[in-house]
Amino acid sequence: MAALGTLAATGVSQVVLGGIQGFILEDMEWDRSTIALAALAGTWSSALLSPVVGRLADRYGPRWLMPFGLTVVGICLIGFSLCNSIWQFFIPYIVARGVSNPVLIGIVPRTAAVNFFRRKRNIALSLTGMSRPVTGAINIQIISAFAVAYSWRTAYRYLGALSFFLILPLMVLMRRRPEDIGLLPDGARPREIGEEPSPIDGHSGHRSAIGNRDQEFNWTAKEAFRTRALWFVGICTALGTMGGSSIGFSMVLYLQEEVGISKAQAAGVLSISTFMAISNLGWGYLADRFTPRWCLIVAMVSASASVLYLLTVSSLPMALVFGLVWGIFTGSIGVLEQMILAQYFGRASYGTISGTLSPLQTGALGLGPAMGALVRNATGTYRWLNVIVAGSYLLAALLIFLARPPALPRRASTESPDRAD
Repeated sequence: MAALGTLAATGVSQVVLGGIQGFILEDMEWDRSTIALAALAGTWSSALLSPVVGRLADRYGPRWLMPFGLTVVGICLIGFSLCNSIWQFFIPYIVARGVSNPVLIGIVPRTAAVNFFRRKRNIALSLTGMSRPVTGAINIQIISAFAVAYSWRTAYRYLGALSFFLILPLMVLMRRRPEDIGLLPDGARPREIGEEPSPIDGHSGHRSAIGNRDQEFNWTAKEAFRTRALWFVGICTALGTMGGSSIGFSMVLYLQEEVGISKAQAAGVLSISTFMAISNLGWGYLADRFTPRWCLIVAMVSASASVLYLLTVSSLPMALVFGLVWGIFTGSIGVLEQMILAQYFGRASYGTISGTLSPLQTGALGLGPAMGALVRNATGTYRWLNVIVAGSYLLAALLIFLARPPALPRRASTESPDRAD
């Protein structure tokens, strides 16, 4: 259900807007920097909302937040499908983007996954993380097909209708945490292990029969933000996000203008690279074997190499190779970061920690398209952008190498491993 909510929400995501921007520019006769500015403003609006949404996710969960988000997104999708001027596009797009990113795509569904799973948490986060890029790839193709056959406006009206259709199922099926329905993380039943779920709001206080090896210490948000590891992880992901958003947003135009393939072929390459986030299942498996931190280091270094390879691309087959490789490594960055946060700091304040850190990353997400447009306008080519992005990936790999697990706070010696006050 979270993935279906994400399907509606990714209609206004950066990668989808970047993939179909040619149709909007052709219809509205705008400059390409206009679309980039809309993406920047919408993404930064989500950054402003993210800390609030993170706290609400810890307190209330997805059952009410996600239907609210779908209502707002549905109204906005239909609204900007009817636009005839820049402000009529900007206002609903910015509102839809601001609400959808934390509520339907990022913080809220991730917090639900972290709350419901511990031993299988990396796989659960991998599945959750797949939703955004995979549904984004689907939306690029759907909107492109509608744009060719009818118009991009028609596609967005259908996405708006889908948003309204999903509201009731989400309200019926989604829950905040397993204790609310008489379970423990990973589906363990209290009656089977002779225990009751913790009544503590926002925390888990049980010692389950799963064993001490699976118990975790839950940090408070204040304690987490005093650690160097948290900031290194946050800055690392911001650098990776900025690089990925700038390349992804400009990929279609780059391949069309500098490689010489058609708009439809370039959109296909972007869709393939986005869809390769399905490899997150493999990353979840590798994270269990080698830790999320080492997986993220490998992903960053490999992403840097793939962006440098893009400089040599001169044909459709080479572009497809790039799309496959780049998608496998960059699609994992955000998911691996969330695995690290959950592993280092536990689940009790996960939404608050993730939401408070989100403006740093979301700001970078919005900066990516603007940076790409500025570099293109200043140099007349996207090639210098590739060099800058490759360097940012390598710097991010160094930061995550330095982000070792933090020492537990002093109170850890006197409290249950599973409890945080």
